[in-house]
Amino acid sequence: MDRSCLCILGFSSKLNIRHTLAKYFFCTVTSKIASKVSEEFTNLCSKGHIKEAFERFKSEIFSDPPLFSNLIKSCIPQKSLSLGKQLHSLIITSGCSSDKFVSNHLLNMYSKIGELQTALTLFDHMPIRNIMSCNILINGYVQSGDLESAQKVFDEMPERNVATWNAMVASLIQFEFNEQGLGLFSEMHELNFLPDEFTLGSVLRGCAGLRSLHAGRQVHAYVMKCGLEFNLVVGSSLSHMYMKSGSLEEGEKVIKLMPIRNVVAWNTLIAGKAQNGYSEVVLDQYNMMKMAGFRPDKITFVSVISSCSELATLGQGQQIHAEAIKAGASSVVAVISSLISMYSKCGCLEDSIKAFLECEQEDLVLWSAMITAYGFHGQGDKAIKLFERMEQEELEANDVTFLSLLYACSHCGLKEKGMEFFDLMLNKYGLKPKLEHYTCVVDLLGRSGCLEEAEAMIRSMPIKADAIIWKTLLSACKIHKNADRAKRVADEVIRLYPQESAPYVLLSNIHASAKRWQDVSEVRKAMRDRKIKKEPGISWLEVKNQVYQFCIGDKSHPKSMEIDLYLKELTSEMKLRGYVPDTAAVLHDMDNEEKEYNLTHHSEKLAIAFGLMNTPSGVPIRIMKNLRVCSDCHVAIKYISEIKNREIIVRDASRFHHFKNGRCSCGDYW
Repeated sequence: MDRSCLCILGFSSKLNIRHTLAKYFFCTVTSKIASKVSEEFTNLCSKGHIKEAFERFKSEIFSDPPLFSNLIKSCIPQKSLSLGKQLHSLIITSGCSSDKFVSNHLLNMYSKIGELQTALTLFDHMPIRNIMSCNILINGYVQSGDLESAQKVFDEMPERNVATWNAMVASLIQFEFNEQGLGLFSEMHELNFLPDEFTLGSVLRGCAGLRSLHAGRQVHAYVMKCGLEFNLVVGSSLSHMYMKSGSLEEGEKVIKLMPIRNVVAWNTLIAGKAQNGYSEVVLDQYNMMKMAGFRPDKITFVSVISSCSELATLGQGQQIHAEAIKAGASSVVAVISSLISMYSKCGCLEDSIKAFLECEQEDLVLWSAMITAYGFHGQGDKAIKLFERMEQEELEANDVTFLSLLYACSHCGLKEKGMEFFDLMLNKYGLKPKLEHYTCVVDLLGRSGCLEEAEAMIRSMPIKADAIIWKTLLSACKIHKNADRAKRVADEVIRLYPQESAPYVLLSNIHASAKRWQDVSEVRKAMRDRKIKKEPGISWLEVKNQVYQFCIGDKSHPKSMEIDLYLKELTSEMKLRGYVPDTAAVLHDMDNEEKEYNLTHHSEKLAIAFGLMNTPSGVPIRIMKNLRVCSDCHVAIKYISEIKNREIIVRDASRFHHFKNGRCSCGDYW
């Protein structure tokens, strides 16, 4: 301290100077000690050492009551209600309960631990409440799923701040009341409250929920006006909105323009690609994220594992599973659910079961995922037994669980059981069926030959029918060769999606099965006139971490001649064992020799031949196909599995087929 300054202040004598300097240094040292004490106390609390922190700093806490807040906050991560109540008792006995800062921390603790009733009692007895008290209560109600009570607190508040509006807007959008959430945001703006990054993040999630590009672009313009377009929270929310609304290019552009990216931004980009079906790009982005020095988290792994499911790339899926274990994310419910689905879709049901059994948490999402896996692999009885176990464990089934059950029943011909579950869903659980549930029931009825009942359900259900449910019935018409109903149903699909090839192809196939070649010609002419092309059948498999793809009559592969010769020899051996090519499955007006050649070169047969030629004996062959397996290929693969003593697993557009020793797991029901 400069002496001239001391003189100006009136300290002229040396004695006064010494006294002032001593006092200055004493205050500095005391402040440093207090800061060190505060740091030690805060450090203990952050590590959850609540009792030690209280015992060591008891006198400081009682002399400065707001320090109780650190202890109270430490109870929340541990969900330690008993310690929280002990602290509450100490606060009351020490006479600090009238401190609104401490009371709000107690209120927050009870709300976040899930003791809402205790929080309400405390709120009612608080001598002084402020906006923060009401905000905490709103969040407490939302956490417990009581949006109505949260809205009531919000409506009755005489005064609000930005955090209040944020809590209510976020709550409405969380409960999928997206339009109301956006309406509240407009009201907030009209009352001159300035939104922050959290408000805008919630509002953009609301636009994404509505798939509303128009509303999203309006919010984007407002974001730019506020200068928040490069904010990490807002930027990621903007990108998510665009991608969820189907504008992948705009979403990607937002991420690319961000000067700094974090894990959230990478996750948004990866999830957007995954949701829009760009599974191969997801794996590329995942590798780029790691190369950029970011560590994937549980959200990253869910998207990437889901993409492996869609591609059915088992090798890559196993590698990412190992990385999830290393990152400590393999015990997260969402990751385990993705693993169950991935292994199931890659044809490894045993690995799905293993992932399910290794999880210690009894979570409804996992049970539903496992029921779906059983159904996908034609093990409907096991799916039903798992549901019965679930009921015994008193896990409350939801609409997803019943969708999984109905799917399992429809793929295993369990019509009566499926209809029982549909009634159970309505009458016992009081769940309102969605369009997906009705589609499963129509599939169940249609496959069982109850075409009239299935059509009546579509026409009488309280939800507007989409093309998928009509196509489901159309497929059933093909199975049961009901051409007249097929024509009527195909018209419904074409009315909804005039450029969709499936109804034309199915109708053409139904006419061809009945050898009504004139009708076939008319359908194909309609396709040509409308420039509609049939989706080609494609099969693929993974060999040594590389994916090989084949289409019907494919000559593009470098080893096409060897594959052709191998198939010729294999077909001869199959014929010696009783195989007769099902030329009726070739729905073209051509001679039998041409039909046989056509059948031999179906994409799945080419893929199987390549797999047999390039994998060691005894190793299962896993084939994926974008369309359903035809009747001839289904019979042929049974023979191949027996001749070559190989398990051949085929995933088609509908389900899994496990071929082993001349039999298929579907029991010829597909």
